[in-house]
Amino acid sequence: MKIMDVKIRKATLKDVNVISNIYALSWKSAYKGIVPQKYLDVLKCNFWVSSFQNWINNNILTAQLISENKTPVGCFAYGKARDVNFANWGEIVSIYLLPDHFRKGYGQKLLQTAIIDMKLNGYENCYLWVLKENIKARDFYEFNGFICNNDECTCEIMKRQLVDVRYILTLNNHTN
Repeated sequence: MKIMDVKIRKATLKDVNVISNIYALSWKSAYKGIVPQKYLDVLKCNFWVSSFQNWINNNILTAQLISENKTPVGCFAYGKARDVNFANWGEIVSIYLLPDHFRKGYGQKLLQTAIIDMKLNGYENCYLWVLKENIKARDFYEFNGFICNNDECTCEIMKRQLVDVRYILTLNNHTN
């Protein structure tokens, strides 16, 4: 049996290409059948590079990487809520893993790390958005105590309307 060395660390500007690649590969797998396939087919591995450069450089969001045997296999981003109606809340912006690392418990580790960090930073509540059609992700968040509050946000990709629903979590009541 091979022993896995799994570590989570704060991402730096040197990691933005790796992060963007993880996001793109995860999108291509996790959103198959939800996001238009044509969009996924042309999605570039460097799509998120400038966003992460901005977020990390300007301390807008915290990004962390999870590595297996020193190879990055996932990333998440979180921080102060971007929605002005949720002032003083934390927001988990994203959690993505390389497709061959789905269902290994790494998403759980990333989520728990984000929750602990937000509690340490004084947030009492947090939220995240998830695609309404992404049942696996919705089940994952519900399993972890998040509750859908039925807020919706709609975006369009290649003329296809996609609906995100908001999930909330009271951090004070959450046990790690």
